[in-house]
Amino acid sequence: MLTKSLEDYLEFIYFFISENKDIKAVDIANKFSISRASVSEALIRLADMDFIIYEGRKGIKITQKGMEEAKKIINKHRILLKFFNQVLNIEYKKANENACKIEHVIDDDVLNKIQLFSEFCLKKAINKELI
Repeated sequence: MLTKSLEDYLEFIYFFISENKDIKAVDIANKFSISRASVSEALIRLADMDFIIYEGRKGIKITQKGMEEAKKIINKHRILLKFFNQVLNIEYKKANENACKIEHVIDDDVLNKIQLFSEFCLKKAINKELI
């Protein structure tokens, strides 16, 4: 099972690689201010789950399974951010921080209902502006 930290690392790896950059354990250690040894342990766990290919000093590659999982995490974040910021009118920085925390624990059914509710509210707001 993916922990919050492992999800954060996977998300970071995905973004890094999607910018066509090579990523190494030191990049993750620097980003999250943790030891390289802790990152190596986490990368081995991600590799054991087939989310990445960890080649030590050669770097990290993301698998198809890893890309799909990272996209799910990113989508959760976007849905929550939109809900907090655009529907509840929470300031962006605070909305983003909370979305980042909740994305790791929210149930898919609850997330789907939040997404539907957000879409309903935003459509209603747009229609009101057109009248």
